[in-house]
Amino acid sequence: MFKVGMISLGCPKNQVDGEMMLDKLNKNGFQIVPNIEDSDVMIINTCGFIESAKTEAIETILETAEYKKAGLISAIVVTGCLAERYKDEILKEIPEVDAVIGIGADADIVKVCQKALVGIQTSNFPDKCYLPLDDERLVSTPPHWAYLKLSDGCDNRCSYCAIPLIRGEYREREMQSILNEAETLAENGVKELILIAQDTTKYGKQIYGEYKLAELLKELCKISGIEWIRLFYCYPDRVTDELIEVIASEEKICSYIDIPLQHCNGEILKSMNRFGDYNSLKALILKMKKNIPNLSLRTTFMVGFPGETEEQFEELCRFVKDIKFDKMGCFAYSPEEDTPAYSFENQIDDAVKQKRADVLMDIQYTITEEANKSKIGNTYKVIIDEKDDDKYIGRSYLDSPEIDSGIIFTSDKELEIGSFVDVKITDFDGYDLIGECTL
Repeated sequence: MFKVGMISLGCPKNQVDGEMMLDKLNKNGFQIVPNIEDSDVMIINTCGFIESAKTEAIETILETAEYKKAGLISAIVVTGCLAERYKDEILKEIPEVDAVIGIGADADIVKVCQKALVGIQTSNFPDKCYLPLDDERLVSTPPHWAYLKLSDGCDNRCSYCAIPLIRGEYREREMQSILNEAETLAENGVKELILIAQDTTKYGKQIYGEYKLAELLKELCKISGIEWIRLFYCYPDRVTDELIEVIASEEKICSYIDIPLQHCNGEILKSMNRFGDYNSLKALILKMKKNIPNLSLRTTFMVGFPGETEEQFEELCRFVKDIKFDKMGCFAYSPEEDTPAYSFENQIDDAVKQKRADVLMDIQYTITEEANKSKIGNTYKVIIDEKDDDKYIGRSYLDSPEIDSGIIFTSDKELEIGSFVDVKITDFDGYDLIGECTL
């Protein structure tokens, strides 16, 4: 029996693609192993969204190539977004790689690995529409939570973004397919579902002709065993009143929304081929906060977009101070080939971009400190993710796994990973809260 390992880089959507490949391999006689040195063939499921992600992917491929040179593994297969975007360049530049396949060839991963193990090199890039959306998965997250992908591809065409070039046009799943998968996940012990897509708020438009995320959420809430449902990648223009009402009224839906805004300046957003400005975005956020009790809002901003002036950056800083986001990420603009913004005039120096990113994150850290101080004395329902020596690490509805901070707490009793407990907050350490279980 051949052994196969996988390193999955980038976003949760890519991770789900990797889980589908692992399931196919597992059902076709491959043994799935966690470590490079234990594998015969190593799959690197790459990200290629921005320059830092591409760098990480290339470094990972090169590091894995060293294992092959040393005779510790037999074959290397590269797939995912970097493979889709740069195709034969990877085989040309890194000869240790045995196969490079586009996302449309993910369903053929068993044949690709079999060929790689007998020395047959593969380079295959079928249409992106062949990427499976609703196949079975070998879930790689802890047993109590899982991602649930609604769609793939994107038609938003933001001027800086290479995703439409890499992932193709927007495609979505039938609602019943999503519900069937959620039922299966619940039967297997999953208690928290995290809904993902390039744009979750667009769900329903392709198949049903209208937005259906609110209806989907209502149906997911009926599934026994699911206790938390969390929303990622919501596009601000499509956060409808109906969606807000459903989030507010359904107990299982976490009062948590990830809504990447990218900027607040109207001119910059227009140049990004996005909509809104300081006032309209603030109005939306205030409406959401007014109607969704105790809403936890996560966002992401991009600084250093071509033409961004100091005044426009300062406006963004004021916006962050004004709104006080619960969670915020920031990255410097990365010029991506074949996107409109790549050829825009007034490209900004890398050092300036990084300084702006650092300034914005410093502002957010101060906001987070103040927010964490205000949580001392509060008690939260917490799902337990792991145990570290004599302490447990978990999350309240305020935090998503792998991306947000958590709650580190003690308990007089032995607790089960994946169970829910009440935790009283006693202190904080940076982004993390400290607490005590109140069983």
